[in-house]
Amino acid sequence: MAGSKETPRQKMINLMYLVFIAMLALNMSKEVLGAFGIMNEKFEYTNKEMILVNSQYFEGLKLKASESPEKFGSLFSSAKTIKEAADSYYNYIEDLKTRMTANLEDKTDYVVMDKTDFLDQLFFNGDNISKEGQEFLSQLNNFKSTVKGSIPPNLVGLSKGVDRRFTTGDENGEVKNREGKSIPWLNYHYEGYPLVSSLASLTQIQSDIKITEQEVYKGMLEGQLTSEVSMSNYTTLLEQEKSAFYQGEAFLGSIVLGRKDASTRPNSVNLTLDGRKLIDGEDYMIEDGRVRLTVNAGSPGDHQIKGELIFLQDGEETKVPVQSTFATITKPNAAVISADKMNVVYRGLSNPMTISIPGVADNNVRASAPGLTKLSGSKYTLKPQSGREVKITAMGKLPDGKNIETTTSFRIKEIPKPEGTIRGESGTVKMPRNNLEISTVGAMMDDFDFDLDIAVSGFKLKIPGQPTVVVKGNKLDNSAKSALKRASRGDLVQIFDIEAFITNNKSYKLKKVSPVIVELVN
Repeated sequence: MAGSKETPRQKMINLMYLVFIAMLALNMSKEVLGAFGIMNEKFEYTNKEMILVNSQYFEGLKLKASESPEKFGSLFSSAKTIKEAADSYYNYIEDLKTRMTANLEDKTDYVVMDKTDFLDQLFFNGDNISKEGQEFLSQLNNFKSTVKGSIPPNLVGLSKGVDRRFTTGDENGEVKNREGKSIPWLNYHYEGYPLVSSLASLTQIQSDIKITEQEVYKGMLEGQLTSEVSMSNYTTLLEQEKSAFYQGEAFLGSIVLGRKDASTRPNSVNLTLDGRKLIDGEDYMIEDGRVRLTVNAGSPGDHQIKGELIFLQDGEETKVPVQSTFATITKPNAAVISADKMNVVYRGLSNPMTISIPGVADNNVRASAPGLTKLSGSKYTLKPQSGREVKITAMGKLPDGKNIETTTSFRIKEIPKPEGTIRGESGTVKMPRNNLEISTVGAMMDDFDFDLDIAVSGFKLKIPGQPTVVVKGNKLDNSAKSALKRASRGDLVQIFDIEAFITNNKSYKLKKVSPVIVELVN
């Protein structure tokens, strides 16, 4: 009966059942403890392997950053930040594990690691989380925020993995137990657990640190490679066998792809222009995946750019040869408009000429004619000699290798008749007697295309009712002034037979200079 006392035999049987159940539970506990220990060993081994692999990834990023700072410089900077955070957090966990097993003689005897007191006393203070527990949570959250803040924008998907591995529960830092009750995340995972299970949990966190570190490094390398091969980083370039083509010719060229992103930057540039070494920052600059030349086009003619662009790939130099040519032609400063049958040059003058062939550099043009002299580029001067016509022949070599020759005729004309002047005025001039005495007699070309410097060496002065006075020089002498004093108001004084010459070509005989007349006003 329920209320009757148990016999001694029954008590013995009940005790034996309790001992038997306890023995079963004890054996089960040892097996579980050993399983946690084996799991911890596997995590430890994997972590050692991942440390080596991560180091290789990190060194690979470091090498890429030194070779191509435009591509990998910012990525490596982020990788260093993540590595520092990972090493700091990993070492914090390792120190905590060392303290947990400091009093154990055999750190592989997992069946004796069934006590819960170490972390219970370290992380908790009654119902509250201790200072050490808060530090544990702070270390986890700091690592998570640092990694997420350093992940490049194109690897935003990795942030989800970081959140999943390093979660601390909901926004209040709590999780629900099997009864559906919300308890702090730290209590849920570490309060009341055997030492060996907590040890395995911490080693797993270290494994998550290394997995996260590796995923970020791999993502940086693979993400950059994906960006490099993206077609959005390419543009089309036109390659052609020569810079200009003529009507009727077949155009020969190719459309090729060229990189345009700023990360395609050579590690060094070695270029020359016509044998002169180009200087970085002065003659060229690197931008958007191209070496932009800023050199002067130079004198007319063909110019050659030679050299190489040097890239570092995995520590080895790769040289891309450069060999290009371009032609400089004289820049037109006006449209060419000519009047038929108006090709004229003047004898006695240095007539400026421009001689060029469109599409042909000036150094490949030759011109010839009697009295023709080349100055520079397409500029010439022509001093006509005897005869009434001169022919100028221009010869050149076209880019296709063919020769071209053109002859143009010019009429030779004499310099027009100069006009005499007094005080710079021509024709009939009114002036006082005393002004005429000190005025200069000159000669000028009215409406002539050339600005000639004409000087006067003598003239004749005629006053009505008086003999003609011959004057040497360009001003009235004493004889002329004496005759002028005897003139009356209203007299017309003639200055004629003016002897003039071109100052820079005295050998040329000018036509007879027209006279100038002065009407005296007093």
